[in-house]
Amino acid sequence: MRIGILGTGTVATALAQSWARAGHDIEVGGRSAEKARAIAEQVGGRAAPPREVVRDKDAVLLAVSWDGVEEMLLSAGAAEGSLRGTPLVEPTNAVEHGVGVLLTTTSAAERVAELAPGAHVVKAFHLFAADQWTKPDAQPVTVAMCGDDAEALRVVSELVRDAGGSPAVLGPLSRARQLEETAGFVIGLAFSGFDPNSAVPRVG
Repeated sequence: MRIGILGTGTVATALAQSWARAGHDIEVGGRSAEKARAIAEQVGGRAAPPREVVRDKDAVLLAVSWDGVEEMLLSAGAAEGSLRGTPLVEPTNAVEHGVGVLLTTTSAAERVAELAPGAHVVKAFHLFAADQWTKPDAQPVTVAMCGDDAEALRVVSELVRDAGGSPAVLGPLSRARQLEETAGFVIGLAFSGFDPNSAVPRVG
């Protein structure tokens, strides 16, 4: 696939590496052109301005901090429909650092859908640290995801497998807040010194 990466942080870098190893074509853009070039060189891809990164792509990853989401989408031309019809992978955690309380009244994913009219937003990759996708000895994990478009969910499911995870579709995008609250729960426990795994019952 032709994949656009909006962002130059740890999640953007890790998934770009994983998807490049799986044979996908990667183009990277962000607020820092220098960082975008560095990631592109690592993965054998290209760096470009955000508006070019989203053009003619099979999927786009929006991996920036919550306070940078609106700026990034504006620079990519999302308000003008540049992402219309494109699967847009959204792994943002709009939570208070170290506490896990959500900063949005709806969900971050639904807000992204408002900022990118026509994009097929899929909430995914928001629960695990970036090194989950780069460690060669990482244990397989399930990536819970949700979205409204069946084809976009199929595409993102393939990308989840290519990164070493197992996709699990929870439901439509209206359930994104449930996934985001789960991230807040995990973050809150972890920063309080508890293992989140010990707070989730094992089935079977």
